[in-house]
Amino acid sequence: QSPTMLSAASASFRAALRPAQRRLYSGAADSQLKGRLRELIPAQQEIVKDLRKNHGDKVLGEYTVGQAYGGMRGIIGLVYETSLLDPMEGIRFRGLSIPECQEKLPKAKGGEEPLPEALLWLLLTGEVPTEAQCQSVSDELASQAEIPAHVKAMLDNFPKDVHPMSQFSSAVTVLNTESNFAKAYSGGLHKTKYWEPTYDDAMSCIAKLPAVAARIYNNTFKGVKTAPYDKNLDWGANYARMMGYTDPLFDELMRLYLVIHSDHEGGNVSAHTTHLVSSALSDPFLSYGAGLNGLAGPLHGLANQEVLRWTYDLVETLGEGPYTDEQITQYCWDVLNSGRVIPGYGHAVLRKTDPRYTCQREFALKHFADNDMVKLTAQLYKIVPAVLTEHGKTANPWPNVDAHSGVLLQKFGLTEQDYYTVLFGVSRAVGVLPGLVWDRALGLPIERPKSVTTEWMVNKCKN
Repeated sequence: QSPTMLSAASASFRAALRPAQRRLYSGAADSQLKGRLRELIPAQQEIVKDLRKNHGDKVLGEYTVGQAYGGMRGIIGLVYETSLLDPMEGIRFRGLSIPECQEKLPKAKGGEEPLPEALLWLLLTGEVPTEAQCQSVSDELASQAEIPAHVKAMLDNFPKDVHPMSQFSSAVTVLNTESNFAKAYSGGLHKTKYWEPTYDDAMSCIAKLPAVAARIYNNTFKGVKTAPYDKNLDWGANYARMMGYTDPLFDELMRLYLVIHSDHEGGNVSAHTTHLVSSALSDPFLSYGAGLNGLAGPLHGLANQEVLRWTYDLVETLGEGPYTDEQITQYCWDVLNSGRVIPGYGHAVLRKTDPRYTCQREFALKHFADNDMVKLTAQLYKIVPAVLTEHGKTANPWPNVDAHSGVLLQKFGLTEQDYYTVLFGVSRAVGVLPGLVWDRALGLPIERPKSVTTEWMVNKCKN
């Protein structure tokens, strides 16, 4: 065929696709949240445009050979709008600390913990939502909570020995049959509009995660059917019900858990992986599926399991408690002197007690302070930092989020430790998927940092 004929065929193909895409996006009414984003995005686009135009050559810092070989720690190389981690204050969601989120964000009727829907509005807009706005997010999620038949069939046919995280990432990946972004991109959507189907996919994905995750739990561990999504309940309470939990206090724990595990800046493995894959314009389902595979790693999402195993090893070694401070101190030294670590303490960025640990500790002490594992966790908090400080090899001797979360889940009978990372994955979507919406709204390009070889590094250092 001649170039002219090929060009005509290509134009005809694109023309056939684009009318359907215009129908998808030009006539649909915005949800309250999407409409608010539409109002906010232009101003932020202008800020970024000015930064790139007038300050594009501004030096942000220097980095070293050690940082290049050390996981790029401390190198500023990402823009991530939804949260910022301060070494001394901990995470701030759009400027709000965890205690401030607990105080200011809307709560369920009769509840005391913030709703994940409220955090989702905050992360996307930078604004604390009203009760009505929060309810609109609940309604939007409920309207998209059903998962397609082929995903149900896939989950129902997995062998029981397939790890829950493998099931979870697989299900999220194949949910991309529902992707509006993939359809819109194929239809020739202009890049200035990419954020719109990205938002649609992000909300669709978040909406479906409780049904996916609960089905994995019920199939793998309980052998029971998964209850349908209840549009009269919030997102977190629905997740609890679909797993078979009816205790209102467990609903509260789920709301708290889903909020505090949602986002932790953009450089952690799950957030960065999701951002990286999405930068190639993979749709949000594919991108988050990749992020979940990063979350499944022992150095990222499996940490609370390591804490529980370590704590149960302590109990097995020392026998029936309670234990004296001296017994626990000696056990800690025995662990360290054997070349092992004490999991749940220390953090790559933080240099104080993780506020996510603190709020879980407060929840535990408020509702079941007499529980033996809660008491032991509190005793460890008193002892371990002093031991690690004396040991002298830990930059941050204070507990992180993982030092308490497993104990709380065990208290309510959720003892299947291989499932804990799935819980984490349901939560993390609330943080990283809004980040993708802003990536596309701000026109961020494909990520492609420079790499070098060790030979190059040696020659550089010689010169």
